[in-house]
Amino acid sequence: MSAASREVPIEPAHAALLFVDVQNYTARPDGGRYAALDAAEREARYGFFFRTMREQALPNMRRLLLACRRARIEVMYTAIESLTLDGRDISLDYRISGLHVPRGSWDAKVLEEIAPAEGEIVIPKTSSSPFISTNIDYVLRNLGVRYLLLAGILTDQCIESTASDACDLGYLVTVVTDACATLSAERHDWSLRNNQGYCRQRTTEELVGEVERVAG
Repeated sequence: MSAASREVPIEPAHAALLFVDVQNYTARPDGGRYAALDAAEREARYGFFFRTMREQALPNMRRLLLACRRARIEVMYTAIESLTLDGRDISLDYRISGLHVPRGSWDAKVLEEIAPAEGEIVIPKTSSSPFISTNIDYVLRNLGVRYLLLAGILTDQCIESTASDACDLGYLVTVVTDACATLSAERHDWSLRNNQGYCRQRTTEELVGEVERVAG
């Protein structure tokens, strides 16, 4: 593997697809704090996000999931989830932001459309980047992962911070641009412009094609 470029095709045996926070709490209109909003307010504040998830991001996540499973690429998930029922373990930032998902709750479950298969790893987290609040780096290194493929939400928050930390820790990161979503097109585009300097970016079509080529 060349260390001189980020533009290196993945090696399936050393790659992992990581879905970040695609769970009932964050990605369903009846999840988390969305459920308390009436339909008009939910549409005004989050309409773009839910349309993007429904029409683009989630179908692309599903396509990526199936391609990576066929290629025997490790599939992993993070979910915002406290280690406790009362949330006493969560970070200061999550306390301020009001992000508490009780351990084992419905809100903590990965969306059914991309639900983990038996043996696929789900890591609970209480920070924007799982590299801060979990043992994911230890797990990835134990699995022999060098190439990290990122999809999920939100593009300009947890995806961006996960990508930055992973790059600093020595992973070759690919952000799948149309398998991520956030609250506006402007926020999504700005985030992609910000992180293109330190990670590779591919569309779902491009990455699925690469996976199929390298998997033979």
